[in-house]
Amino acid sequence: MKCLPSGLAGRMRAWNLRRIVANYTERIVEHRYGSGVLKVALADPMASGWYDCDWDDLPEIALLRSHSLKPGGVVFDLGAHYGVVAMMLAREVAPGGKVIALEASPHNADAIRRNRNLNGFTQIEVVQAAVSDQPGTLVFNEGLNGQIDDGSGAWGRFEVKATTIDALAEQHDDPDLVFLDVEGAECLALAGATRTLTTSADWFVEVHTQHGLEKLGGKVNDVLAHFPQDRYELFIRAEEDQAFRSYNANDPCLQARFFLVAICRSA
Repeated sequence: MKCLPSGLAGRMRAWNLRRIVANYTERIVEHRYGSGVLKVALADPMASGWYDCDWDDLPEIALLRSHSLKPGGVVFDLGAHYGVVAMMLAREVAPGGKVIALEASPHNADAIRRNRNLNGFTQIEVVQAAVSDQPGTLVFNEGLNGQIDDGSGAWGRFEVKATTIDALAEQHDDPDLVFLDVEGAECLALAGATRTLTTSADWFVEVHTQHGLEKLGGKVNDVLAHFPQDRYELFIRAEEDQAFRSYNANDPCLQARFFLVAICRSA
């Protein structure tokens, strides 16, 4: 496909991916994810590679238990993929809390609904949409771990509903915690959270440095600018790290994809 125009190559990749998914035999696995066992319906090879294994407790969940992640809380899980993390979060906010699981891919949003129902998580509400800086529509790619199209059409294109974090807050109550994993669209998502960033919500952000952030016009400093240190206590870790450490502007982990927790000081 290297010799083909990018748009045509992208459509061929998307067609092949749809064929692989259509021929994949769905199965249900049961593993320990963090503090408990969950059943997960797997409907594609990527999901099988990610979820057909036990997970340790996520360091971000362990850290946030001492802050906003408590029974009765409202959590936004934006970029929820198959809903495994959404279910882990739903356990933490039970009883009385809720998780809004937003996912743009129709295939993945359906998987969240199946997994939610399979485990009886009535406190999870699924929203099929992408999060951006303004409501409307935008062009998404068809990859199994999809993202907003960067203009290349490298994995096909389809139009999807777009919403903002502030609009979700108006519809579903202000969040106590926002989990943001949007494959490089962090700056777009945060630009649509002007009001929510004035509340006492805590944030977990997967910052896709060199993994899509720059292609969508973002920079690490643009992400960090939304979390001034007089208002938030910042923690970071690289993917291979087992725990978070206090933010340092010279930390080498900022040069690649890393994880950020911003805890509101006024909470």
